[in-house]
Amino acid sequence: MHVTRFLIVASALVFPGFVESAEPDQDWPRWRGPQDNGSIDIGQYPVDFNATKVLWRAPLPGKGCSTPIILQQTIYLTAPVDGKDGLLAYNWSGKPLWQTTFGQENAGKHRNGSGSNASPASDGNGLYVYFKSGTLAAVNFDGAVRWQTNLVEQFGKDTLYWDHGTSPVVTEKYVVMARMHHGESWLAAFDKASGDMAWKVARNYETPQEGDHGYATPLVIQHAGREALLVWGAQHLTIHDSVGGKVLWSCGNFNPESKKLWPSISTPVIVGDMAVIAFGRNDRGIPRLHGIRLDGSGDVTETNHVWQRDDVGTFVPSPVAYRGRVYLVRDRGEVECLDPATGETIWNAVFPKHRSNYYASPLIAGGHLYAPREDGVVFVASVADDKFDLLAENDMDESVIGSPVPAANRIFLRGENHLFCVTSVP
Repeated sequence: MHVTRFLIVASALVFPGFVESAEPDQDWPRWRGPQDNGSIDIGQYPVDFNATKVLWRAPLPGKGCSTPIILQQTIYLTAPVDGKDGLLAYNWSGKPLWQTTFGQENAGKHRNGSGSNASPASDGNGLYVYFKSGTLAAVNFDGAVRWQTNLVEQFGKDTLYWDHGTSPVVTEKYVVMARMHHGESWLAAFDKASGDMAWKVARNYETPQEGDHGYATPLVIQHAGREALLVWGAQHLTIHDSVGGKVLWSCGNFNPESKKLWPSISTPVIVGDMAVIAFGRNDRGIPRLHGIRLDGSGDVTETNHVWQRDDVGTFVPSPVAYRGRVYLVRDRGEVECLDPATGETIWNAVFPKHRSNYYASPLIAGGHLYAPREDGVVFVASVADDKFDLLAENDMDESVIGSPVPAANRIFLRGENHLFCVTSVP
């Protein structure tokens, strides 16, 4: 591992007189944001942009599919650097600050995958990263490595059919990783200061073929007045005590028909005491969507399934929660706004038809829905006032798989070759 200064020069396009903003910081410390819901209510966010109509763009050293995070007007993202796993930092103007590299990259198998699928996470005191190679590391804000370990070397290779996607999550005491695959599955916590493993609990369930493969990211929640972890995968939703990993609550019966090839990809979203779980194979016309109440304790399978839909869902993109509604951008561009309490559709719409799918999870910022298609076209629609209005179709001229990130009236887009920053506020 080593830390080096970038030699790459970021390109300032369109706004040559740009002066760094004095607006208050709006951090986005993990891949679905500070509330884990993929949305932010305040701000004035851009509608019209493209690959050249940007505030700035910075070249990336290699293909990664993770979502950037933002802290104190610094952008952090993972990407391969000269064949090694890397963590990169950029300042608010898009200038590279540093890059830290680790071991050899384990490149992705899927055309839209990479060895850098997992997004960084931060607790405000450091950065935590995971790579398909097995490297889990804590990094200080100057790029210095606090510690690193390798979970593949410790616990064996993952057997996931596609590329690892689960991101690390940070509790008050630990950085936590989940592995759900065919084989020993587990949830494990590591001390944020030393990297020592604090606890590891098995999470093994018998499922039909590929049903035990999980790509979703756990959520840190409050349960019964204490910090806990909500974990979705292997056709079970579980809540674990964050201090020792003990299972406090469990809900099953998500696949009573024992359908094969139903991995867990989309990460749940929570509104109030309801978790909305996208499951099934929406990409094959077999969607499932569940509303699960998160109260109680023990096995709540018989009591906490509140509603289910078998006509709407999403396979890869995760849902968004915004102003008490849940929004889906489905794999072929259909859009659905739902009441999370009942599962009923409030409205639905569709983006222009195209052969490309949607892999990035959508964002809602200031009432605008941002939905990147895999070919790099980013749709922007107004979803204010419980209605849909398509505003723009923006071509970034390269694949976009990472989720859009908002901060201080800017949208950051991680393409295959560049990190873009777009804004409507000079």
